[in-house]
Amino acid sequence: MAVELQNVCKAFGEKQVLQDFSHTFPEGELTCVMGPSGCGKTTLLSLLLGLEQPDAGEILGMEGRRKSAVFQEDRLCENASAVSNIRLVNPALSKGEAEAMLRELGLGDSLGQPVRTLSGGMKRRVAILRALAAEYDALFCDEPFKGLDQATKAQVLDYFLARTQGKTVLVVTHDPEEAKSLGGHTLLL
Repeated sequence: MAVELQNVCKAFGEKQVLQDFSHTFPEGELTCVMGPSGCGKTTLLSLLLGLEQPDAGEILGMEGRRKSAVFQEDRLCENASAVSNIRLVNPALSKGEAEAMLRELGLGDSLGQPVRTLSGGMKRRVAILRALAAEYDALFCDEPFKGLDQATKAQVLDYFLARTQGKTVLVVTHDPEEAKSLGGHTLLL
């Protein structure tokens, strides 16, 4: 089932962020959401995740869906290891499976270290892996590849695309090249 927003409105105080916004996100496809700062991209993800409620309008197709997310901030458990952070969202994942995921994205030397000791780009990879490790029907990512150097970004993009095929995925990005690399649909706000 597609995810559909019908005439959704959302304001914060006097600032109207979304006004009569309607859009259908196709089931099992990736959509890049682009637009200038402050246009409502993060608000859109927050509404779809259920972290915010619309002031008016309807959001259809999210009932009962398992959701996963990569936020603008990494939101990791800083005192836990990278392995523990990943397994937190999917306890059925073995320690070895979580370690293999981390090794695949170049984090093999940091498996047991507290996340607080990792660099920004390393934390970002852990946050992406954690979101991908969850059992989800829809994945929402707010600038997931920010802070990654070009070589690491290319590696992470390949990994991300291989693991999100056939899934409903929304990615907020400011980078047209990144959107092109991700493929799928593009929504301009």
